[in-house]
Amino acid sequence: MKKIGFLLSVSILMLLFLAGCGSDDLKNVSAISAKKITFSRERTLGVEIIYSDSALVKARGVAPILDKITPSTGGAYQEMIKGVKIDFFAKDGEKDGTLTSDYAIKKDSEQKTTFKKHVVVKNSKGDTFSSEELIWDEAKKLFYSNLPVTVKTTDGNSVEGMDFEAPQDFSSYKITRGSGEVKLKDELAP
Repeated sequence: MKKIGFLLSVSILMLLFLAGCGSDDLKNVSAISAKKITFSRERTLGVEIIYSDSALVKARGVAPILDKITPSTGGAYQEMIKGVKIDFFAKDGEKDGTLTSDYAIKKDSEQKTTFKKHVVVKNSKGDTFSSEELIWDEAKKLFYSNLPVTVKTTDGNSVEGMDFEAPQDFSSYKITRGSGEVKLKDELAP
C-alpha cells in the first residue's frame, strides 16, 4: 500500500511539473535557436609576429598556436591559446624587455590585447612585473590591469597592488592600494 501511495505522489508531482512547462518555452527555444552565430576559425601553428614602427622593429612575438576567429556578427579577434612570448627591442636593435603569458586574445576592433595566466614582464632595467592579467591598449600605448600586480625591482624592492598602469616600455608605473617592502637608499633626516 505504501508503494502505491509513493508512486501516486511521484506521478502527481510529474504531472504538475509537465503542466508548468507550457508551449511558451518551446517558442522561446525556437527564437533563441534562430539567432545562431557562426564562427570561422583559421589556425596557424608556430607563429612569429614582428611589430614595427617607422621601419624599426619594436617587438617580436612567437606563439605555438594562433587562432583567428571571425564571428558572423563581426568583431574578429585572435587567440593564442597556448601562450605567447614577446621580445621588445630598443632603437639600437638590442633586446630590452620580454613579456610571456599562457594565453592571449587580441581584439582587432578595440585595439587591445589581453594577456592572461602567469603574465610576466621584464623591462630594460631588469624589473619584473607579474599578474594574472595585463591589458595592452595599442591606441594609448600603455599596459594596465585591475587585478593584483607584483613588481620586483633589481634593487630588492617588492610591491604589490591594484589598478596598475605603465607605458608600453615599462619604464615607470603607477599602482594603487599598494603594499610591500621598499629599501631606502639614503638615511632619513630626523
